[in-house]
Amino acid sequence: MLRFKSLGSGSAGNATVVEGASGVHVTRLLVDCGLGLKVLDARLALAGLAASQIDAIFITHEHGDHIGCARQLSLRERIPVWMSAGTHAAIGEPDFEGLFQRAQDGVAIDLGEIQIVPFTVPHDAREPLQLRCSDGARHVGVLTDLGHATPHVLEHLAGCCALLLECNHDAGLLAQSAYPGFLKQRVGGRYGHLSNEDAAEIARALDHAGLVHVVAAHLSRQNNRPDLAREALASALGRATADIGVADQATGCGWITA
Repeated sequence: MLRFKSLGSGSAGNATVVEGASGVHVTRLLVDCGLGLKVLDARLALAGLAASQIDAIFITHEHGDHIGCARQLSLRERIPVWMSAGTHAAIGEPDFEGLFQRAQDGVAIDLGEIQIVPFTVPHDAREPLQLRCSDGARHVGVLTDLGHATPHVLEHLAGCCALLLECNHDAGLLAQSAYPGFLKQRVGGRYGHLSNEDAAEIARALDHAGLVHVVAAHLSRQNNRPDLAREALASALGRATADIGVADQATGCGWITA
């Protein structure tokens, strides 16, 4: 069995639990630690988990809403933490007391009941990676924080049963926002964040009979709305808006089984 749950998603912090289980054996991966430690502990408790039950941490890139309390959590619970060498360098190469593990584009990582394959994405970070997670039969794609989808990205997410997919902004709302010009260019640029329309194109490219769950993530509070993200993805996939999930900042989303 493979399932996942966002604990919170947005510019104020991101964290997602991916859980693989086979019989009595369970592996839990925490993707990003962008929430404060106390908040993360509370969100895990609401999900029916404790931090001590996390087996591995994966950090996608160095931005504060993703790296957050990773080192604190890793050292407190003695959890291995995976990230690219570029991400580690970007945060000053802190000492993880032997718990740091280097992740690389296209190199599979076996975590027990979960296997993950990181892949590079175009984003304004040092060496950002996103993930394909699998229990050997089912696959979940985690795709947030990128400006556009390259063929490399689409290749790594082909055949997924579920997607956690960035829908950062509505292009019209971003253009009309109070953001300064340079920030609008960064967010909407090819190394920034996905618009609803960008996400819809990705969903359309990845759609197949086995794609059951699509969850919009990393929505901007100022420049997007859940209904707009749902409409864009539903239209691209030919589904009802009620079939599209949204991971929000305050509660994330419920457990979703791939």
